[in-house]
Amino acid sequence: MASVKTSVDIERSAKKTVEALYGTDIQDFKIRVVFPFPSEREMDSWDVQVTFLVDSIQYTVDLMIEEKSGQVTNARLIDKMTPL
Repeated sequence: MASVKTSVDIERSAKKTVEALYGTDIQDFKIRVVFPFPSEREMDSWDVQVTFLVDSIQYTVDLMIEEKSGQVTNARLIDKMTPL
């Protein structure tokens, strides 16, 4: 995998991961926040929170993406709800 350094790289990697986990029928994919990780020492990963819709259900997922390799080391479902 390629390194992930720019916002375009982050979005591409996050969307690819979400499609692998939830399928390619996602809609309204958005990156909510991006934080460098860890924040205390030298940064080596991106903590990325994304939202998207699948079958009219909104998902919020947190991803940990390594900067050098682009590998996703952690994916966690934060919220699943029917949007208003």
